[in-house]
Formats: sequence, C-alpha cells, structure tokens
Amino acid sequence: MTALVDTSPLARWQGLAREHGVAWTELVLVAVNLYGIRTPLGARIRLLVRVTGERESRVVVVPSGRPDSPFELVEDRLCADGRTLARVERRAADDAVPGYLRCWDGRAWRAATLNPNARSRCTGCAFCPTTLEDAVDPRLRLEDELAALLAGLAAQLPPGGTLRDLAEVTISTGCFHTEQAALAHLRTVRRVLTEHGLTPRIGLLTSVLRSREAFAEIAREIGPFLLYLTAECASRRDVLLKASKASLTAAEMPGLLARARAAGLQTSFTYVVGLDPYPLMRDFLRTLLPHCTVFPSVQVYQSHTPLMDLLRAEGAGEPAYYLDIRREVERVAAPRGLVPERWRCYRPLWYSTYAGRPLTGPCR
Repeated sequence: MTALVDTSPLARWQGLAREHGVAWTELVLVAVNLYGIRTPLGARIRLLVRVTGERESRVVVVPSGRPDSPFELVEDRLCADGRTLARVERRAADDAVPGYLRCWDGRAWRAATLNPNARSRCTGCAFCPTTLEDAVDPRLRLEDELAALLAGLAAQLPPGGTLRDLAEVTISTGCFHTEQAALAHLRTVRRVLTEHGLTPRIGLLTSVLRSREAFAEIAREIGPFLLYLTAECASRRDVLLKASKASLTAAEMPGLLARARAAGLQTSFTYVVGLDPYPLMRDFLRTLLPHCTVFPSVQVYQSHTPLMDLLRAEGAGEPAYYLDIRREVERVAAPRGLVPERWRCYRPLWYSTYAGRPLTGPCR
C-alpha cells in the first residue's frame, strides 16, 4: 500500500525550513509577506502578531484580500491549513500616514519615520502599494508640517517619554525629483529639529542624491546622516521605476555609495527581493554590500493585485527563492559586521536568527 504524502503548504515549508537551517517561525513570516492573506481587509493591513513559539510581538504589514493565499485571519488568529500560526494582538489598515514612532526598546521609542513631502504626490513605482493606499498628508508649509508631525509624535509617547529619546529620524517620502530639492528639504528638516532641541541622525530614502558636492554639503550642514539609496532592483528599471529612480543605473550605484561613505556619511540601501532573476540579484547585492555601514533593507516583494503578480521574477513565487538569497547575503554581509536591526524593515528576510546566531534588540 502506497503511503500518503502530505503536500500541504505547511508540510512543504517545514521541509524547506529544515533544508535551509532556518527557524520554522521565520519561514512562516517570510511566507505571509510573500503570499499575503485571504481575508479582505483592504489592499494592505498592519498586524501586531505573536507567532506561536515566540516571546515577542512584532509588526507585519502584508497584502490582504489575496484569494489564493494559504493564510487567513480567523478572529484573532493567523491560520493556514486550519492551524493557528500566530495570535493577532492588533490590526489596522495600512494608510500612508505622515509619521510614526519606531524602535521600541522597552523603555522608549528610539526612532521615527516622517513622510513630510506628501506621499500622495508620488507617481510611484510599478511594485509600490502607495497608490493603493489612502494618503493622509496635509497641505502645509514644510516648517509648519514638520512642527505638526513632531507634536503628533510627542502625543504618542509613553508617560515620561520625550522626543529627545529619538536617535534617528528617517524621511521616507520618495517624492524628490532633483538633488537640489532633496538638499533644500534636508536643510529645513535639520533646522526644525534643531529648533525643537533635537539632534537625531537624519536618514533619507532617495536615489537623487548622487554628487560629491551634495554629500559634502550634507556632511557639513546636515549630518549626522544616513543615506538609504533606493536601489530596489537591477533589471527592468525603465519599466518598474519612476523616471527619477530609473535614471540611475545599477552599475553606477556602488560608486555612489562609495562617494557618500568617503564624505563621512553612513550608507545603506533598499532592495526588493523578487523582481530580479536570481543570478542577477545575487551578483548585484554583492556589489553594493561592501559599501554599506548599516545593514540594508532587503525586503520581500509583496504583490497586492493579480497584475502585480506578473512582475515577479522566475522562481520568486516560492519561499525557497527568498531563503536562498538570505543565505547569500549573510555570506557577504556578516563578515563585514553588518547585522539586521529587526525594527527597520516590516517585510524582511530575517526575524530571529542571522548567520546562525540569534537576533536581538527591538523588533517594532
């Protein structure tokens, strides 16, 4: 008599986790980013979940309303194949809000993300869900808007908390089209922060800052500063990216990061795993990692619609593609002392372990 073989997603994933030497919980979290959830709760949902077997709760932001996903929400449980994989402690639609606190270390919020340049004005890239979201960005002068954002963040602090606890403020708008516009924006942000008695490192996600002159000005007038180069992908850049990003080629990026680092700036990049053919992705990341001082935001491509499914590279519809590149990144990054900070990315490849060692520190 032929034995029945369990071909359920959970059985396949358990075998894949063993094969790659990763924790089962990590594979589950990579998979929910990849597949989203069936439950129709808008285009994108923000969940605070506690995965079975973990002591800490973490934030995940995933596509919803995906009918082919193996995941669904049943009351306060995240389930697949009828099995509870995580408890959902909080849920909300993921709107494009002006700003939010990050990096909770158990005593204080140590970082914040600001979107003061109005994300609703961004033309967006083909893989980005921004155009699917309801934007909440007031039309104020930048100085007034920044002051209002800081006041809003201060109102969310725990008793005894202060914005002076913030070690980093990241600007994540992606709406600058010229280097000069980005520089002017950064000067204003630093001035307003200083006026409020705040001295955090400023981070900016951008691809328009490119020249030695710009990096020298930032080091002189705006630092401390972290450049997050929005690399995103190496192939089909003219198809997948808006013009201001696509004008920067993959071959130019290592030199750009090297110039920023030579000017004394901290450097990193964002990359969307799932858009490039695997060999190209592997080789591209190998060229960028040596120029980073902060571990990059290497994130799972999230498809929100059937049309966005078509953007995936070959093999990128399966978890193995993501676990393979996770291992390759570790081989290059770990010897350089680059380690993921768990709070930085909501759709990462790393959650509890990295290069065979436990990951610690804030995770939301």
